[in-house]
Amino acid sequence: MAIVILAQNMTALSRQWGTSAAGVSFVISSLGIGRLIVLYISGVLSDKYGRKPFVLLGILTYIPFFIGITFSHNMYVAYLFGILAGMANSFLDSGTYPALMELYPENPTTANILIKAFASIGELILPILVTMVEHFDWWFGVSFMVCTIIFAINFFFISRSTFPKLTTVPKPKKDTADEVVKEPLSSNQKVNAIVLTIYGYISMSTFYLVSQWLTKYGQAVLNMNTAHARYLVSIYSVGSIVGVLVSALLTGRLHMRSTNLMLISTFVSFMTLMAISFILTPVVLTVGSFLIGFSAAGGVMQIGLTIMSELFPHRKGLVTGIYYTAGSISSFTIPIITGYLFKISIHSIMVFDCVIAAIGFLLGIIIFFNTKKQAII
Repeated sequence: MAIVILAQNMTALSRQWGTSAAGVSFVISSLGIGRLIVLYISGVLSDKYGRKPFVLLGILTYIPFFIGITFSHNMYVAYLFGILAGMANSFLDSGTYPALMELYPENPTTANILIKAFASIGELILPILVTMVEHFDWWFGVSFMVCTIIFAINFFFISRSTFPKLTTVPKPKKDTADEVVKEPLSSNQKVNAIVLTIYGYISMSTFYLVSQWLTKYGQAVLNMNTAHARYLVSIYSVGSIVGVLVSALLTGRLHMRSTNLMLISTFVSFMTLMAISFILTPVVLTVGSFLIGFSAAGGVMQIGLTIMSELFPHRKGLVTGIYYTAGSISSFTIPIITGYLFKISIHSIMVFDCVIAAIGFLLGIIIFFNTKKQAII
């Protein structure tokens, strides 16, 4: 909900802040700044001090964002609260993903995908909630207050929960001279680390673009009314939920390699975005919304994180920090780029997403072949 709530309330917020959709997109980019500020260090500290403090800190940082955005009267003040949201998202990432991998060590891919499942449920519910608020002519801040209440309830239960035991860096071995022996990364490991870090950026960008601009795309390019265009995001979210369930089944019960699933998902994402961009009919956009949710937002980003964590198993918090730092660069740069593209046309934004998806498919091919002989779950 937090990721898409600004886009879903774009009209009301642009009116309150006295700006355009491009101005709201500028504020959305602040989430990327917030993520960049703390994500790497929070991942490192999560390895040292545990996961639970960072989950709780993420919740306590998100609540001021929802309240602050609601009462901001210009986009510059809103930008500051957006930075808080990015920081909160980073705290949650550095706590939740490693905790679930430690809770389910025999099936970390499925565990991580579960987070995406609940994120998709939020993306499904939010557009319906916002449409209801507009239909009954309620104050637009109702959706923000609902999110605040959800976080407060979560804080209550999580603060009383017991988290799994940390699996942090083991003590380094020492040689006869009592000096630390460090095993340098092989060239293959370096390639995998670089490619997967870039993939963190690309996978985030692919579905981030769709989730932020799908409603406006339906309105401007296919002349859909506001309610129908907004429901495209709900259809996209349903696709995401189905994708999560299928991914969990394939990697859990059927033991499909994560790299195989990544390759297939990136290919489907690319082909779907090509169809959405160049076959301009409501049916294609509706079906495409489901398919892009299924492939690009059905847990493939979390699969990339799982692969990277398995390649570097003793630094889950650090790996999470690096991987999602790349994603946070995406959430900062992509809204700025799309803000400029919006001035050209909304259609150009979707074509840009095609290019991003094509790069993602190429990265998937590299990871597939470069890890073929390694024991990736």
